[in-house]
Amino acid sequence: MKKFTLFFYLLLSVILFSCISPKKLKQSEAKYQQLNGAYLDQQNKLRELQSELNGSKNDNEILLNKKASLESQMVDLNKQIDFLKQNNNQVLNQLKDLSVISNAQAESIKKSMENIGAKDIYIRDLQSSIAKKDSLNMALVMNLKGAIGNLDDKDINIKVDKDVVYVDISDRLLFKSGSFDVTDKAKEVLGKVAKVLNNQPDIEFMVEGHTDSVAFKNPVLLDNWDLSVKRATSVIRILQNNYGIDPKRMTAAGRSQYLPIASNTSSEGRAANRRTRIIILPQLDQFFKLLEKK
Repeated sequence: MKKFTLFFYLLLSVILFSCISPKKLKQSEAKYQQLNGAYLDQQNKLRELQSELNGSKNDNEILLNKKASLESQMVDLNKQIDFLKQNNNQVLNQLKDLSVISNAQAESIKKSMENIGAKDIYIRDLQSSIAKKDSLNMALVMNLKGAIGNLDDKDINIKVDKDVVYVDISDRLLFKSGSFDVTDKAKEVLGKVAKVLNNQPDIEFMVEGHTDSVAFKNPVLLDNWDLSVKRATSVIRILQNNYGIDPKRMTAAGRSQYLPIASNTSSEGRAANRRTRIIILPQLDQFFKLLEKK
């Protein structure tokens, strides 16, 4: 009986299943595909929303960090503002004090400014005088070179050094060896120098004698000191007696061997050291007069 009943139900299920039309089956399959596609779309949208949510979390963290950084900057700026306010108050107080001082000492400050202005004018005048002196020195050098002509540079040298004009004349042109008698050729050269000096009556000058380091002695001269001084005085006497230069303008000096311009170990060096130097002295009295006027 049980087997019959089971067989009956199976047979009924087959009959019912076979009764479903193919059209409805296709419709069910299509509906399934539609629902499955919708399900997949929802899954994709869910994933996209999850990704956006994660991105929003990251952006939120970045914004929070920026907010914290800006808040820290605001704290620092507020500290700076407070510091500047304090300094501003101090400056204002100092300005108040200064205004009191300036009112009390306005006349003194005014005089100080006037003195500064006067000193500035004085400095400009000195600079102008120095520039004028330099120009005069250069003119003097040009006049001396023009008067002497194309003489061998080994025998005579004219230059400006530290605002002083120097005329170096070799002793081989001025004197014979071991002598302090001026040669005739040297007298001609000294005459040309004297012509320029006579055209500048306010100029004072010194004549220096220089020797080499070779020991010297004769019945008249004891050593190179004597020789250097005698050569300087011989040149001065020529300038005074032969060319009429006022002796008040001249000074004679001997430097012996102690101011060489070359080494005394060679004959060329010793020859360079044996020289007579005419030094055009700076006119300091003009500057002192300028100072007295101020």
